[in-house]
Amino acid sequence: MTVQFHRNPFAVITRRFFQWLTICGAIAVALVTTGSVMTPPETRRKLDVSSSAFKDGQPIPSQYTCDGKNISPPLTWKGAPGNTQSFVLIVDDPDSPSGLWTHWTLFNLGSDVSELPEDFAKSPLASGPAKQGVNSFKNVAYGGPCPPAKKQHRYYFKFYALDITLNLQPGAARSDVEAAMTKHLLAIGQLTGTYQRK
Repeated sequence: MTVQFHRNPFAVITRRFFQWLTICGAIAVALVTTGSVMTPPETRRKLDVSSSAFKDGQPIPSQYTCDGKNISPPLTWKGAPGNTQSFVLIVDDPDSPSGLWTHWTLFNLGSDVSELPEDFAKSPLASGPAKQGVNSFKNVAYGGPCPPAKKQHRYYFKFYALDITLNLQPGAARSDVEAAMTKHLLAIGQLTGTYQRK
């Protein structure tokens, strides 16, 4: 008589589950040892970003837009970790009909800097080691809100604390700045303003 043995389905599933865990663990170890893991979002500190010109979520005064002087607003931030080496500022409009619109990219702000004055320099080489990247207007400086008439847009002033300074030239594209800083984020903060043209 031939005796047939049947596999226990539960045992098979359990064994495969632990094989999957082992593989995932090996991948995680490899990523950590090669430095390919970013600082987990839950462990990053939050920067407190503000402006004396407008409150978070409130309208941006017209002097900081294309309808006025088109100068940058004053900005301050605090709460960076002690090992911060530089800051990056990116200002964008997610409501643009042509897609995400970059109004300002500023990088390599010194770790001892905690504020930007109104009407920041228009030069690609800004103050000290700071450099400016190209915006969606194809200019290397701040470009103020300029949305279609009667449509309110949101504008995000985002600061990033990094553990390095970026090895990039003035006029760098936003995508290059973001790629260079990806693995070096220590803290993030944001101030939101709105603007609507008549």
